[in-house]
Amino acid sequence: MTTSIRSMSIPSDKINLRLILVSGKTKEFIFSLNDSAGDIAQAIFDNWPEDWADEAVEKAEILRLIYQGRFLHSNVTLGALGLVPARTTVMHLVPRETLPEPNSQDQRQKSKGASSSCCSAACTIL
Repeated sequence: MTTSIRSMSIPSDKINLRLILVSGKTKEFIFSLNDSAGDIAQAIFDNWPEDWADEAVEKAEILRLIYQGRFLHSNVTLGALGLVPARTTVMHLVPRETLPEPNSQDQRQKSKGASSSCCSAACTIL
């Protein structure tokens, strides 16, 4: 399921995940396209790198993955994200008890976009 990677090549049916902690420390692991964010969090927790010891957490359930600026729910698989096998993908790994509301930021951006587009042609600055 998980293997720490150094200079070996990435198997054609696997994803190399480069995980970055808030501190900036990184480590690379190999996972299957069928592995979910929850599986990955558990595997990292079970195989916590020695040089991350000062940032260890008490339980796997609080480890969250962030991909392209979004928190991944525990049931999302790497394959569902459309990741390309045999390549390296970068994700952040953060300790967080709960996930943010799924539409809080998306909803604000949608409403900003709607309000700015409706008045952009009609607004005049004096």
